[in-house]
Amino acid sequence: MVAHIETVAFLGVEARPVDVQVQIAGGAPAFSVVGLADKAVGESRERVRAALSAIGLGLPPKRITVNLAPADLPKEGSHYDLPIAIGLLVAMNVMPAQELERFVVIGELSLDGAINAVAGALPAAIAANGRSKGLICPEACGPEAAWAGMGADNPGGVLAPRSIIQLVNHFKGTQVLAEPAPMRAVEGRALPDLRDIKGQESAKRALEVAAAGGHNLLMVGPPGSGKSMLASRLPGILPPLNPREMLEVSMIASIAGELTATGLGRARAFRAPHHSASMAALVGGGLRAKPGEVSLAHRGVLFLDELPEFPRQVLDSLRQPIETGEAVVARANAHVTYPARFQLVAAMNPCRCGHAGDASRACPRVPRCVSDYQSKLSGPLLDRIDIHVEVPPVSPADLSLPPAAEGSAEVGARVAAARAVQEARYAEHAAHGGPSLNSQVEGELLDKVAAPDEAGVRLLTEAAERMRLTARGYHRVLRVARTLADLDGSDCVRRIHVAEALAYREPVAGRLGAHA
Repeated sequence: MVAHIETVAFLGVEARPVDVQVQIAGGAPAFSVVGLADKAVGESRERVRAALSAIGLGLPPKRITVNLAPADLPKEGSHYDLPIAIGLLVAMNVMPAQELERFVVIGELSLDGAINAVAGALPAAIAANGRSKGLICPEACGPEAAWAGMGADNPGGVLAPRSIIQLVNHFKGTQVLAEPAPMRAVEGRALPDLRDIKGQESAKRALEVAAAGGHNLLMVGPPGSGKSMLASRLPGILPPLNPREMLEVSMIASIAGELTATGLGRARAFRAPHHSASMAALVGGGLRAKPGEVSLAHRGVLFLDELPEFPRQVLDSLRQPIETGEAVVARANAHVTYPARFQLVAAMNPCRCGHAGDASRACPRVPRCVSDYQSKLSGPLLDRIDIHVEVPPVSPADLSLPPAAEGSAEVGARVAAARAVQEARYAEHAAHGGPSLNSQVEGELLDKVAAPDEAGVRLLTEAAERMRLTARGYHRVLRVARTLADLDGSDCVRRIHVAEALAYREPVAGRLGAHA
């Protein structure tokens, strides 16, 4: 007899079905796991043996073979422990095979028979529901799996036992496992308020424009001018995640093991990796091709402080995710794709000492210091940043002023109104996987929605020649101009919108270097 238990293998955020086949046959005692399993899966033999021993069951002195099919699909992680153990119990006639055919199973076993939490319960639940099956998962993962919402025609539901003995008793009828309550959306912590920023009105305006259209932003200024404070307040003026976006973000967090049991937050992610982060940490990869910071910032903000301090190779690896909204991790045996539709916000000093442009404080190596420092950033990366803004030092007079009249609530209301206009404009395209924000529009659609008036066309043409804009830069000016028009409530992109968008396009870093 061969017992069959269904589980999943994770490829990106996709959960692929895996058939766990368990056979107990005559021959010399052995326990083999085959099917392209990694070390964690291979070690499940000892965890399963100890867990079954803890509930008073010993493995028969026969040849036990566990095959994870399809055999050419890589199997990684410890969530195969529970399906292997259940497959053995079915093969030993301890649990009913027919009833378990209705479930997908994931879970890691402790030596005492407890079932530990694993990553990926949400994608596994969605995959199980898509095949009209229930899910058996650890108790700690129950609320996460229940949030996926099993359909009314699904006979299985979610079972979340604390230990393997609870599961055995449930199927024997001596104990009934209640279906876990789904995870709830909760209010997150209070976000920093834009009202705390003294002065920096031009930088606040640039932050509002970036938030309204989802544009990438680079802030350049000396140390202590407030660049990091401005960036940390961007999530507070962004609209909350809608249900579809929450599902996308939660699936990535689930795969990464960062979806907590306390609940789901509707605030957008704000990821700020240190400049020593590796390429695998930033764009994804590693031994198990885990999602990187660009994917964990999906539908949110990726803040890179001290931008030139990041290794150049790491920064250039952002170019493809910025353009496509996806991070592709290539391996010899598989290509793993994670969503990565993030908003890049970066901050940097104009030079290593940070005071280029201030003759009284700049180091003696200016302007060589400026050119050496800024040469760490490649032209193609800077070309993908829509808005460049200078953040000058804050004067003592600014610091003594009362709090600003407008805070995050007022600015956020304007951002929400502009995004509502874009949502209505691109609703048909977004429904088919197309753009939903001005920063994502391209091709004929961009020409249609962002065509300037006659005066705007003349200004853009003249400025493009003078500034030697690339085709990408030209189109990004149009996108920012469309966002400025949306903030003004204008159906047409006028000359004033083009002029402000062009002002944001000129690289501030190079301008400060020239002044040095």
